[in-house]
Amino acid sequence: MSAEPIATPHGPWCPDPMRQQRADYTLEDLLALPDDAPRVELVGGVLQVTPSPTLGHQNISSMLWLWLRNNAPPHLRAAQAVGLRLSHNTSRQPDVLLHRAGVASVRSILRPEDVVLAVEIVSPGTRRIDRFAKPGEYAASGIPFFWRIEQEPVHVYAYRIGDRVGPGGERQYELVADGADVIELTEPFDIKLPVAEITP
Repeated sequence: MSAEPIATPHGPWCPDPMRQQRADYTLEDLLALPDDAPRVELVGGVLQVTPSPTLGHQNISSMLWLWLRNNAPPHLRAAQAVGLRLSHNTSRQPDVLLHRAGVASVRSILRPEDVVLAVEIVSPGTRRIDRFAKPGEYAASGIPFFWRIEQEPVHVYAYRIGDRVGPGGERQYELVADGADVIELTEPFDIKLPVAEITP
């Protein structure tokens, strides 16, 4: 099956309602979306349109990407809003991520083993997803580090995968640092991040 476009009065493309109801979209469908499709994530076989981010959200994202780009060691690369394959029918787009340097630049969807750090900047419309769903999915897929950034005021929460397991036997993140002034970490590299440098 492919993600065939459907003409609607609201625009040139939207997900097929029957396929949405059946929840049978796959990663291959996501890769085959037309150019005029909105930005979507694939969650359990359902295409979910992601809300347009605020200016503040985008500023934090861009400033963090630039900070990581300038400070990460050569074996790590920073990226923004790149797809992350979590299963055959689930793909998320972290706001910022650090991936291993060997990943081909033509890739639009990365594998969990490519990613060292996933970052989500919490938005008003996606609080529960950013605070609970995505960290759980990232931890279950084995991504070693996760940061959650709250806005107004900007506050960074840094997590690493721990030994604690959830009710289904999946590994979970453990908080290792948080702050609104400076974040100091030794993993995934030696980090001393003044929060003011990612605050619009």
